[in-house]
Amino acid sequence: MSPEAPGPRILLAFSVDDQAWLRQSKTQVPAFWSGHHVAPQLGDALRVGGRQFIVKGRVWEHDGQGPVLRVLLDGGHAVSDTVFG
Repeated sequence: MSPEAPGPRILLAFSVDDQAWLRQSKTQVPAFWSGHHVAPQLGDALRVGGRQFIVKGRVWEHDGQGPVLRVLLDGGHAVSDTVFG
């Protein structure tokens, strides 16, 4: 991808429960991949508002404006519930 070419829009898809948690807690989801040309991969972990989400799937779409990568996330877990290894 050339530096001039914009990357795909990357949209995070949270579960209904996590969407409600984000709204209630007023947690802002950062634009993790803004300005990057590397798309999220399966198994990547994202931390948002003290919770961890794992990328479980990726869906490529085209919405008429350009390519969209929808990133499907598992249910969020509090950091204290997270097990590494």
